[in-house]
Amino acid sequence: QVQLVESGGGLVQAGGSLRLSCAASRRIFSINTMGWYRQAPGKQRDLVATITSRGNTNYADSVKGRFTISRDNAKNTVYLQMNSLKPEDTAVYYCNLVLPRLEVWGQGTLVTVSS
Repeated sequence: QVQLVESGGGLVQAGGSLRLSCAASRRIFSINTMGWYRQAPGKQRDLVATITSRGNTNYADSVKGRFTISRDNAKNTVYLQMNSLKPEDTAVYYCNLVLPRLEVWGQGTLVTVSS
């Protein structure tokens, strides 16, 4: 069973930047989609950004122009560069991997943006 290990969360002031990383524990099937979702206290888990194994990306409107998702297929790793952070970006960020017959979630990493 593949596992996802996230890192890079923390506390940052509004306007600052953070970079999240998520690595799969083993080599994964070449056709897949990796992404980031977030869940703020008392709210549902929402899409932040996804990227396919071919590099096609999709972003939530609220992060377009501020966040950039990328991946390194050789390292089975996906990244989320977050710039111009806002207090409303505060949430637990979850890494997600979708394979043809399997979906995997990371344990989550907390991002807190202070005003």
